Amino acid sequence: MNFTPSFIKTKERAGNPIEDVRYGPVSQYMVCDLITFQEEQAIHEVISTLLKNKISGAPVVNLQDELVGIISEKDCLRVLIDDAYYNNPLFDRKVKDFMSPDVFTVTADTDLICVAKAFMESNFRRYPVVDEAGKLVGQISRKDVLKASLQLHSTTWY
Repeated sequence: MNFTPSFIKTKERAGNPIEDVRYGPVSQYMVCDLITFQEEQAIHEVISTLLKNKISGAPVVNLQDELVGIISEKDCLRVLIDDAYYNNPLFDRKVKDFMSPDVFTVTADTDLICVAKAFMESNFRRYPVVDEAGKLVGQISRKDVLKASLQLHSTTWY
């Protein structure tokens, strides 16, 4: 005997369909062993580290591991612009001069589908994961979400 389950159409579900589906918390998919930078670190060290490790950005933390910003390849491109247009030498510039201090973050219990939706609605490539005290505990990237999608079931049964 074959059994074909009846599917519930999205419009028939109660509530927000995105919130109805649980794919698991970010903590299951985030990277915890991160390269981080300090505000007072030389910007040329950051550029070298990004290139050496083939990463496009990293969190900036203070001595208490609290997130204070994020530095990306795009932020580092400003180094070239500053050097070319304003004749500002590279070697005396710090991370704090180029980092983005306003960072959008998620918590470890944020659902993966909410993060995927946030990536779709923004140009961000990564979200730092912080605890209640603002301490950095990991990072979730677009690539991490794509890797997770290969592990997830393609059908949700109701």
